[in-house]
Amino acid sequence: MADPKGFMTTPRQEWPRRPVEERARDWDEVYVPGALLPIINQQADRCMDCGIPFCHDACPLGNLIPEWNDLVSRDDWRAASDRLHATNNFPEFTGRLCPAPCEAGCVLAINQPAVTIKNVECAIADMAWEEGFARPSPPDRLSGRTVAVIGSGPTGLAAAQQLTRAGHTVAVYERDDRIGGLMRYGIPAFKMEKHHLERRLEQMRAEGTRFRTSTAVGRDIGAVELRSRYDAMVIATGATAWRELAVPGRELAGVHQAMEYLPLANRVCEGDLETSPLSAAGKQVVIVGGGDTGADCLGTAVRQGAASVTQLDIYAQPGADRDDDAEPWPTYPKIYRLSAAHEEARDLRTAPAADADARLFAASTLRFFGDARGHVRSLHLVEVDAQRQPVSGTERVLPVDMVLLALGFSGPGREDGLIDQLGLQLQPRGTIARDAGFATNVPGVFAAGDAARGQSLIVWAIAEGRAVAAAVDRHLTGSSELPAPIGPYDRPMAV
Repeated sequence: MADPKGFMTTPRQEWPRRPVEERARDWDEVYVPGALLPIINQQADRCMDCGIPFCHDACPLGNLIPEWNDLVSRDDWRAASDRLHATNNFPEFTGRLCPAPCEAGCVLAINQPAVTIKNVECAIADMAWEEGFARPSPPDRLSGRTVAVIGSGPTGLAAAQQLTRAGHTVAVYERDDRIGGLMRYGIPAFKMEKHHLERRLEQMRAEGTRFRTSTAVGRDIGAVELRSRYDAMVIATGATAWRELAVPGRELAGVHQAMEYLPLANRVCEGDLETSPLSAAGKQVVIVGGGDTGADCLGTAVRQGAASVTQLDIYAQPGADRDDDAEPWPTYPKIYRLSAAHEEARDLRTAPAADADARLFAASTLRFFGDARGHVRSLHLVEVDAQRQPVSGTERVLPVDMVLLALGFSGPGREDGLIDQLGLQLQPRGTIARDAGFATNVPGVFAAGDAARGQSLIVWAIAEGRAVAAAVDRHLTGSSELPAPIGPYDRPMAV
């Protein structure tokens, strides 16, 4: 604890964002380049070095937050990188994409703004690459055992890296043409530029992990055949079965799922397309769904030059402060948060009829109406109460040329045949069933991440990847020294 009074003398200061007018014209990350390092030492000094650091429990990875805060405050970046990478394979991802439940669990957050843990993490990760601390760690010797990892999102990559470093020969199978899963084609570049992903993949290749792209297991290669080639298999395909909106007019042209829309925009940034065939340029857009995916659609539509963008959230507008009765510290509270995309929509006035920034709260979609050509032209909505029941007399109509459905995901998709060919048992909610050791009902086949847990956060995905790697290593060798930060039945702290 470099400064015992830092939390009393230093106010919270976050990584500043670039001006809205500037960043809305490009796809670069929203933050001011180079503006984090000048402030991060003092921000790390705000850490209280608590006797019981609840930030550990709030983060499923068990990040050693007080330790690397202290090291950053002393400018010991190499040691800070070692502490950070001891629990997190990809801190540059979480430092940009995680909603930071650790900050909600910060002891300082009981009555003051929390330590900027996420910013400190990102600074350490970036410094590690800049100074050459994040070097490949190939195994000293190979075990002679082989593992197939299906899916290259954060769970699959974390599992693959851990197993490779343990000496196993690992191949990652990805149905898309590039590695990265949701981080590649679901997350917009303005939230995380893809060079962060590319350099981590190069590290993994140097360590010995092999990658097989454009290979849908179950379609391009039989799942049973692939299982027979390897000593173990990890299914980390994510939760790709999107939720539908069963209202009249859903079949109209112009109504799309968010994950039909976002990958095309990312492919433009990758250079695969000159323009997206689902561009929002010049259109009146309504996004149905108030979560992070909806915000990603919002920021994307703003950059594509939409005439207007409105986001519908079925929940009431939350307050600015934690409700200590409903969501006491250290749980993650539902409070009003202004993402970069919402800040852009507010300042650019993309949705004049919205309650705040671009959002209409407590709004439920009733139906869509289209024109004679079958294209959507209006969305009818109604205000709802706390039980999501319609409030009489509150119906209204929004003109619309494009509707984007961002309603979340129910479990792994089954279109490739992987689940059915292996005969995997499923939970009633559609996720893959597994036991306390991450094992499915098929011998040698393990399941991890959103495919088994259900839709979750990137920190939980990486924690699942690390934990399933330990389970697979134990299955192959009889014991394991790999860390297992969580069990398959662990859940976030809640009341």
